[in-house]
This record gives sequence, C-alpha cells and structure tokens, in this order.
Amino acid sequence: MALLFLSTPNRAPVWRAILSEAGETMFEGEEAVTDPALVTEIACWVPPKDLGRYPNLRAVISVGAGVDHLPPMPPGVALSRTLAPGIEAMVRDWVVMATLLLHRDLPLYIDQARQGLWRPHPVQPATARRVGILGMGRIGRLAAHSLQALDFDVAGLSRSGGGRDAEPGSVPVFAEGDVEAFLARSDLLVCLLPLTSETRGVLGAGTFAALPAGAGLIHAGRGGHLDMPALREALDTGRLSGAVLDVTDPEPLPADHWLWRDPRVIITPHVAAQTDATEGARHALAVIRALRLGTTVPGLVDQQKGY
Repeated sequence: MALLFLSTPNRAPVWRAILSEAGETMFEGEEAVTDPALVTEIACWVPPKDLGRYPNLRAVISVGAGVDHLPPMPPGVALSRTLAPGIEAMVRDWVVMATLLLHRDLPLYIDQARQGLWRPHPVQPATARRVGILGMGRIGRLAAHSLQALDFDVAGLSRSGGGRDAEPGSVPVFAEGDVEAFLARSDLLVCLLPLTSETRGVLGAGTFAALPAGAGLIHAGRGGHLDMPALREALDTGRLSGAVLDVTDPEPLPADHWLWRDPRVIITPHVAAQTDATEGARHALAVIRALRLGTTVPGLVDQQKGY
C-alpha cells in the first residue's frame, strides 16, 4: 500500500519524512510508480486523468481545502479535503484584513494617495458596521468570532438552518429561507461558501440588489461564485462601494482585465491560505490510518453536496 504524491516539489521532502517515519510508502510522481496496484491513496490538486489505472485506489486527497476543481470519483473511492488549522487561521486573517480595509475606506484612500490628495472622510465605529458571512463552516465560524471580538455586528447564513452557532459568544445564523433578511443587514458581505451547482453565480445582481446601498464585498470563496458583469454594474451604480477579492473568474485574472484598474477593488492572487506542508502530510497520514481501521475519513467530502 502506498500514497502517490502529486503536488509541488518543495513539499515532497516534508511529506516523505513524515510518511517514512510512520512506516508508509510514498511515490513522488506517476513516473515513480513501479506497480499501479500498490497505490491506495493519491494526494493532489490535479488528479491523474486516468484514475482507473490504479485498481486498489481507496481515496483521493485534495492538498487544499477546496474540491470543486476535482472530477467525480470512481465508485468506492473516497474524496477528502485537507483539514489543517493553518488554512483556517490564514483565511480568517485574510477576511479580517479585508473587512478592515473596506470598513476604514482603504480603497478610497489608496486612490487618493495615487492622486496626491489629502482628504479625510468620516469614520464609522465597528459597532455600527454589520458583517454578514455566507458559509458558516469551520472557517466561517472562526472569522465570525474574530470579527465579533473587534466589535463588528456579525451574522452568518448557513444551509443547515438558523439559530446561533455553537461557539461561546455565539453568532446569529440565518437559514437559507431568510436570505433576504440576512442580506438586508449585511453592510459588508463575506463569501466563504464552497462552490457547488447551487452556489455558482450566487454573487450576482440579485444578491447585490438585496444588500444595503453602498455595501462592500469580501470574497474568498471561489471565482465561480462571482458574476463579474454584475459586480461591475453594482460598483458603477453605487450598490457596492468596494470589493476585496482573493478569487476571480477566470484565474489568473488577465493583465488587461478591468478589475485591475478599478480603484474600488483590491485583488490578491488566491493567497488567502496556503496549505502548510507538515499539516498536509499529517492529514494524509490520518486519512491512510482511518481507511485502514475502517473509521471516518478526516475531511470526507459528500460528493453529492460537493463539500
């Protein structure tokens, strides 16, 4: 039994050391596979085109937190997304940074600085700013509590229903049926949703129209969530005052794309989080052991739901 590692070469030595210490075999690249029947797990971002080459494959492990880029798995093959505290903390940090950027009008001040303008504007306290988080999974809850600790008025929207989250100092959570009320109280909208057929294009004209006039968008989900023409119209009509985007459609964003030149938008190149090699390898090892023991696979994805 062996794991096939198909990821960035700089991570390979870390994975090799951790798996070797645990007594596990790792092939680095398909060309290193001596017998395809030995491969029982594959860790990758982009999987091999022919998974059928590996007759004893039990699991594919996404080396990142997302799985929307992966094809359907063959029958009997589990799909796991990497669970790593570092990923959650990094995305939380990015969301907090982006929230503060829009809350304190940084796109406006950056544009003024380029023009050599010294022009102050009124400052709102955090207590007066309502933040809405689309997606109250592990990362959403962490971001919600961090923003709440900074005195923002935070609420979430979750497919699993309304009420409050289970953490101390709980955050109000709206159900999908209350999406209009959730959006109406979101001065700053944060998207942390997984990309599924139901969520594709969710950041579109209808969503923007339901937000308070002059709202801000903070997007660290997936590029496919965002309707780019609708974003441009919302910015031009004042429905949105600004946006901070870590993901776009397409990626990478072409150098001549209008978003690069719009002073109301700040873009980062899909860097809200990067998987730590040690945490990724330990997650893979946990998946291997769970499969061997017949216990629940960490990060197991419901392939019908897409997350």
